[in-house]
Amino acid sequence: MSHDHVPPAEAIPEAKVLTVSDGVIHGTREDRSGAALVAYLVDNGFTVVDRGVVADGVETVAEALTAMAADFAGLIVTTGGTGFTHRDLTPEGTRLVLDREAPGLAEAMRLVSPLGRLSRAVAGTRGDCIIVNTPGSTRGCVETLGAVIDVLPHALALLAGTPTSH
Repeated sequence: MSHDHVPPAEAIPEAKVLTVSDGVIHGTREDRSGAALVAYLVDNGFTVVDRGVVADGVETVAEALTAMAADFAGLIVTTGGTGFTHRDLTPEGTRLVLDREAPGLAEAMRLVSPLGRLSRAVAGTRGDCIIVNTPGSTRGCVETLGAVIDVLPHALALLAGTPTSH
C-alpha cells in the first residue's frame, strides 16, 4: 500500500474584465483594452469567465463591480477611467465597493512607466475578490497589470484561506 502524498492540483484562478468607457458604450470606440486584458490574463494562466462594459461614472462602476463580485472568488480587472478627465471616475466607484484597499498593488502598477504617475487607479478586496484598476490604453492596461500579475494568484489563495507555502 502506497502512502505517497499527492498534492492537490493548483486551482486555475478566474478573472473578470470590466471596460469603463463612454465611447465603447456609445459605439464610437472599439474595446481594444478589454480584449488585450483578456488575452494577457489567459496567457498568464487565468480563466476569464466574464467581460463587461459600462459607461464612465461613480455609480455605473460601483454597480458593475458589485454585480461582478457577487458570489465570485477571483480577480476583477477594470480598464479605463483612471486619469484626469472629468469623466474618469473609476477609482471613486471602486472605492465605494472595496472592503479593504491594497495600496501596494496600485503603487507597483504606477511605477511601470513615467505615465503611470498620472494614474489614480486603486486596488483592493471585496469579499473573495481582488479588484484592480488599469488605464484605458491597450499598452497601459497590460503594462500595469504586468507589474502585479505574478503575485495575484498567491494573493487570491491567501484571500480564500487556501494553505500557501509561506
